[in-house]
Amino acid sequence: MEIVILGHPALREKAEPVKDINGELKEFIDKMAETMYKAKGLGLAANQVGVLRRVFIIDISQKEGKPKLEVYINPEILSAEGHTTHEEGCLSIPGYYSKVDRYAKLYIKAYDINGNPFERELTGLHAIAFQHEYDHLNGILFIDRLSPLKKQLFKKWWKKHQRELQKK
Repeated sequence: MEIVILGHPALREKAEPVKDINGELKEFIDKMAETMYKAKGLGLAANQVGVLRRVFIIDISQKEGKPKLEVYINPEILSAEGHTTHEEGCLSIPGYYSKVDRYAKLYIKAYDINGNPFERELTGLHAIAFQHEYDHLNGILFIDRLSPLKKQLFKKWWKKHQRELQKK
């Protein structure tokens, strides 16, 4: 699978709910996981591979060398509290990182890869990664959460970055 880059329309569209959790979806999720691990990402939303379905994967444990893939199908945030700031990057905006304000604790619900509903409390990097990927499903990128000044700086950086890529 190919990860789409900023400018691709799928990154700005809202994903549709998954209706059937079947073998085709499981195969798609396997391919997403392969793509995420190859790119060394912590998460990947379906929008990032050009598919508008409400599904994303996260694996924050791989940093410690113990991969533990988490699948979130039709995820919802039930409630959120507290605030935290963390530096984020995105596979769809390669090379750019910036601090983003997020909720510190989430209560979520979703379906797993077998179609079983679950609810969970998330904190720390788990909560941050969830919010980042959840935003993707709604056509929101982490750069949308930056201050006006940081957005201006990003736009300049992105234009320069694009020119450098075109030279290669």
